[in-house]
Amino acid sequence: MITEERVQDQLRNVIDPEIGMDLVELGLIYDVGVHDEGRHVDVTFSLTSPMCPVGDMIQEQVETEALSIEGVETVNAQLTFDPMWSPEMMSPAAKLFFGR
Repeated sequence: MITEERVQDQLRNVIDPEIGMDLVELGLIYDVGVHDEGRHVDVTFSLTSPMCPVGDMIQEQVETEALSIEGVETVNAQLTFDPMWSPEMMSPAAKLFFGR
């Protein structure tokens, strides 16, 4: 069975190339929804900056990683800046890594 946690784990493979850390640890994955018995996944995510030059590439990687889960047929990866990302959204491990 495909769960939100399974999708989150897979999304750990998406690395922000400017920071060198995955989107989950950075707190950039805002929401994951699994529908139609796992065949469809919705991912709401953000970027560290609206001016991020690799936003399209990151969105493509989010979709590719979610689609790589056996049983997932469609993915809707939605970029949002509401709320705007801030370093406080990072996981405790990421905060420790960056000395916060």
